[in-house]
Amino acid sequence: MAELKVDGQSFEVADGTRLVLALEDAGIDVMHRCGGFAGCTTCRVEFTEGEPSAMTVAERDVLEKRDLLGSSRLSCQIACEGTMAVTPLVRVASSGADGPGTRPEDHITPEPEWI
Repeated sequence: MAELKVDGQSFEVADGTRLVLALEDAGIDVMHRCGGFAGCTTCRVEFTEGEPSAMTVAERDVLEKRDLLGSSRLSCQIACEGTMAVTPLVRVASSGADGPGTRPEDHITPEPEWI
């Protein structure tokens, strides 16, 4: 089991769970407007502990394009493992949106190509 720390809470999730889904399923306010396809960057998080070294090509490409590489990660492109502490950077409550977006699939999309 992975341990996830967010907003002063700590909870366990199954290893390999998409981070965006772990956050949403725990009731954490997190956006994902593109449905978890590494297209919009609304699911961005900042790591304070346990940032994975692996990254998908899709995540790197969109973070580079938006000049965010090195400052945040996309929760839709990360599988939970070990202990991770994150802060969601875009929240429904502060976005003005009527909801987080279409629920992402259980597996990382697009098909991950790891770098």
